[in-house]
Amino acid sequence: MTPLEQVERLADVPLRIDVEIGRPRLKLGQLLELEEGSIVPLARSAGEDIDIRVGGEIVACGEIIVTENAVGVRITDLEGED
Repeated sequence: MTPLEQVERLADVPLRIDVEIGRPRLKLGQLLELEEGSIVPLARSAGEDIDIRVGGEIVACGEIIVTENAVGVRITDLEGED
């Protein structure tokens, strides 16, 4: 059995994928002041690629898109591809 055939046997294993927009740091006082409508600033700019992680490791980058009232991520770069 080839390595590709071995991996294909795992194709139905569910994996959690995390799409990371940012990890802001707030002081406790700032956190306590948050209310509905508050905006938490992120270090990334609009249009900047976001990280896509599996098992805590970055596997791809992408951009946020909105289609038919849904939010998604368009893959722009797969890690490990040259």
